[in-house]
Amino acid sequence: MIKAELRKQLVDIAKERQTKTDVSHDFQHVLRVCNVAEKIADTVNADPEIVIPAALFHDIVVYAKNSPESQFENEESAELAGEILSSVEGYPSEKIEAVKACIRECSFSKGTLPSSLESSVLQDADRMDSVGAISIMRTFSSGGQMNRPLYDPEDPFCKGENPPSTSVRLFYKRLLVVADRMHTDYAREAAKRRADFTKRFLVQLGIELEESGIVK
Repeated sequence: MIKAELRKQLVDIAKERQTKTDVSHDFQHVLRVCNVAEKIADTVNADPEIVIPAALFHDIVVYAKNSPESQFENEESAELAGEILSSVEGYPSEKIEAVKACIRECSFSKGTLPSSLESSVLQDADRMDSVGAISIMRTFSSGGQMNRPLYDPEDPFCKGENPPSTSVRLFYKRLLVVADRMHTDYAREAAKRRADFTKRFLVQLGIELEESGIVK
C-alpha cells in the first residue's frame, strides 16, 4: 500500500512538472500510465511505492522525438525522479534506486529487459498507452509536431521494403507490435483488445483511401 497523502503529493508534483508542450507525453499520458500500472501491480503483488512514482516520473524529461537528445530521456528522467523523491518527506529513500531503474528500463525502442517485477509493470503500463484508440491519437499528434506525413500515397500501408517515415509507418513499428511484448496477463489481455481496434482502424483507413482514389 501507499499512503493516500503521499500518492497525492507525488501526483501533484508530476502534474506541475510534466511537459505542457507535447500532448502525447503530457500529464494525461502520465496519469493513464500510473492508473494502469497500479491495476497491474495489484494483480502481481508489485510494490506500489516503487511503481507509482516510476510511472508518474517516467517521462518527466521530454524532448522532441526527432531530436538527438531524445535518446537520453530515460536516463535524465530517472535522475530527476531521484532528486524529486529525495526531497519528498515520507518517501522511503531506500526505494529510490529501484524507481530510477524502472524508469531507465522503460524505453520501448531500446528493447531493455526489465530487471524487476516493478520494472515489468511499468513497461506494460507505458506500452498500453501505445496501442488502441489513445495510441492512434498520440501517434498523429506526435507526427503533426514533426510535420511527418500521415501516409505515403505510393505505399500507404508500408508494404514495400523501405517504407518512408509516416505516421502510419509507426503502426507497424510499434502500435501493432507492443501487444506481443507484454509481461503480465492483465496487460496481454487488454493490449490484445486494443490491438484489434487498431487493426480495424487500418481497415477503415484503407476503405476511405480507396474511396478517395488514393488506393486502387
